[in-house]
Amino acid sequence: MKKEYGLIAALGILFLLFIQLAGTLVESIYLMDLLHSGLDAKILGVLFFFTPLLLLPFYKKFPRGLLWLSFALLAITRGILPYFKVSPRMFISGIGTFTVVSLFFLLVQALSDVGDRKRAGFWSGAGLALAVALSALLRTAYHGVEYSLTPAGSWVGWLLGVLLGLSLVFVKPGAPKQVTEKKTGGVTSAVLGFILVLVLAWFSFSAPSVIARWTQGNYTLIVAAISLFSTGWALLTLLAPTWPGKVSARLLLVWNLVFTLCLTATLLTQQVGSPVTPDAAPVVVTTPTWAQLVPLFLTLLLFPVIFLDMKVFVDQISDKAPAPRNLAPGLALGALLLIVLVFANIFTNVWGYVKPISLFFRGKYWLSYFLIAGLITFLAWASGRKKVPALPDFVFKFKGVPVVVLGVLFVATFVFALPVKHVEVIPTEDPRTSIKVMTYNIQQANDENGEKSFDRQLALIQDVSPDVLSMQETDSVRISMNNNDYVRFYADNLGYYSYFGPTPVMGTYGTSILSKYPLENVRTAYIYSDKDENANAEAEVTVGGKTLTIYDVHPDGSPTVDMTFAKTLIERSKIKPYVIALGDYNLRDYEEAYKLINSVYTNVWTSIYPTKISTDGTDMSGENRIDHIFISSDLQARNPVYVLIPDSATDHAVHYSELYWTK
Repeated sequence: MKKEYGLIAALGILFLLFIQLAGTLVESIYLMDLLHSGLDAKILGVLFFFTPLLLLPFYKKFPRGLLWLSFALLAITRGILPYFKVSPRMFISGIGTFTVVSLFFLLVQALSDVGDRKRAGFWSGAGLALAVALSALLRTAYHGVEYSLTPAGSWVGWLLGVLLGLSLVFVKPGAPKQVTEKKTGGVTSAVLGFILVLVLAWFSFSAPSVIARWTQGNYTLIVAAISLFSTGWALLTLLAPTWPGKVSARLLLVWNLVFTLCLTATLLTQQVGSPVTPDAAPVVVTTPTWAQLVPLFLTLLLFPVIFLDMKVFVDQISDKAPAPRNLAPGLALGALLLIVLVFANIFTNVWGYVKPISLFFRGKYWLSYFLIAGLITFLAWASGRKKVPALPDFVFKFKGVPVVVLGVLFVATFVFALPVKHVEVIPTEDPRTSIKVMTYNIQQANDENGEKSFDRQLALIQDVSPDVLSMQETDSVRISMNNNDYVRFYADNLGYYSYFGPTPVMGTYGTSILSKYPLENVRTAYIYSDKDENANAEAEVTVGGKTLTIYDVHPDGSPTVDMTFAKTLIERSKIKPYVIALGDYNLRDYEEAYKLINSVYTNVWTSIYPTKISTDGTDMSGENRIDHIFISSDLQARNPVYVLIPDSATDHAVHYSELYWTK
């Protein structure tokens, strides 16, 4: 049984490493290129997805040597990955992606035992379930950020390499076997389907925060469902190893079709649309309705079909035992389609910057997921009709160990997903008459050089300790930022209440509100845009018996967009007392939209420093002062501060101030 368990563990770790490395590769390219609103030669980093083709000519000559060489290179690249900055990280993750794909096919071909080859698809389905469960744990344990890809969690990468090596030792891979007398028709579609299943797991289910942010659904329940169904699938395959082979092609088709429809509906129900003309009313969205959440629940219930799809595709590959050259078309098409799907997803967020082709993808966040799931449905149905030899009856011994391991994996993930304890606001005898507010454009948790800075940003927030924190460019829960949920990371570590604001499905840059006080009446107002999707996050907090209304803003676009934003902000807030509108306005004080807002509300900085230069010499009189705090006339400000680059650990100055009231 050591061999069987070793194979499941090896495949699980391989699939997990693919998700981590492919995600890091795309994130690194985005940080160096698309984050700066353009394309250049760095975009060629996507060609790493084609590199597994390079080893195919050597599969026959050096099968065992290539297998162990690939393992060594994979273990080293994965181990050192968290220590490097973004540019070398792209190269390292590219090499790692190359080796992990190569190692999978080398391993499948090295299963010389006939029984092992027949069960390769079975092991692969269980391995993918294990990979999704492990990924959910690593992300949940570090509050939405992939722990093993951070310097603090780098030891996990080395541990995964050691465990993969031990698993391969237990497997005892032999010489590859090519069954040349068999026809190899269907291998290309099976390889393509195999890649698409990995891509779907990478895009969504391996990072539960992605799905939670799509819908603002209950994070703990979503994490628990993904972990339970993943560990449960792995356990079920151990307890009843022959049942997946009894699923008919027709049942598989229906299961995939319903899953595809539910996944697409989950996204489409969140696609509320933005105003299409400057004079159109904003589209206001509050908490999700049950009608919006029903497709989500069904998607979570049905998603284990991807584990069965993985079994079907690998069964076809293993049964055909193709010569290396027969793998080439599938790998090439898979890499090409993967790249197209990555850009289709990213362009929904940056459609205003990479014209003209990106314009097509505006409002089509759902499209890449529909294409992936739809293609898997067709390919799995086509492959499922091609019968492979039935598995002989067999049973696993020593079931107690995997039961305990999988049980611990689920319980640990669930515990990490439980809500954190919120910070306690120390009560006073007299009602509070002031709060400290802070606006922070975190640039998706990166500094001005595009290097990860979430630890420094968190330290700065902790040092200021604002009562209310507005954050912009928080849309990191997407593949372009490796699905990291930095809002959850900050909120959990601070013990703050949080509202994520506009869903990533809508393609905005993200406005989020964090607070020591409970956030009430949360909503998002989408306004007209011609460059970026614009949305204000809005909420109320009650402090000292007063209800303060918070507007977190981040407009961007033409002067027409700026004026539309200014008018919308004033219209939505003019009848409310104690208004605090703060964020990245992308407006200088000489622009018409700024002047309009300034005629209604008070700018905190200039109310204290009319010269725009503070007493300590901080000069905010130039072009760079675009992050503002505006307040209504029933509020006053004192001690406003700007923290400048590079101390801000982002590409913006950070602005905070104490606000107080006397009425």
